[in-house]
Amino acid sequence: MTFVVDTNVAIVANGHADNQCLEACIRRLESLITEEITVIDDKNLIFAEYSRRLNFSGQPGVGDMFFRYVFDNQYWDDRIRRVTITPSENERRSFEELPENTFDRADRMFLAVAVVAKATVLNATDSDWKESKDLMDQLGVKVEQLCPQHAHRER
Repeated sequence: MTFVVDTNVAIVANGHADNQCLEACIRRLESLITEEITVIDDKNLIFAEYSRRLNFSGQPGVGDMFFRYVFDNQYWDDRIRRVTITPSENERRSFEELPENTFDRADRMFLAVAVVAKATVLNATDSDWKESKDLMDQLGVKVEQLCPQHAHRER
C-alpha cells in the first residue's frame, strides 16, 4: 500500500503528544519505513514542509528518522514514490487535481498527492481531515486517523 504522511504524524513521533498518540505514530512510521511506500510530490512541496519542521540528521526522534529516510530514499521507487501535482492559480483549489474546496490550504498538497497516487493519508492531530469527510469521500481518499482522540477542533 501507499501512504501520504501529514507532517503532524512525524512531529508527534518526535514526542509532541500524549503517550498513546506518540506510540501510535512511532509504530506507524516504523512500519511505513520497513514495509510500505511513502508518496511525495515531484515539486518537493511536501519535502520542503518536512524540512521546515523536522531534522535532516534523522535525530533525535522517530519523526526525524522518517524525514531522513524520505530524504535518503526519495529516488527509490520501491520505497518512495514521487507523483506529479499541478499548482493552480485558483485559490479555492490550489492544485488542478482538486475541486474548489475549503480544506486547509497548508494540507492541500498532501490531499492532491493522495488523489493522484490513490494513497491513504496518515494523520495524527489535524482536525481538518475528519471535518472534511465529505470531500475525502468525493475524491475517494482514505484517511488513517492515528490519534482519533485528537482529530477534532478544540472549542
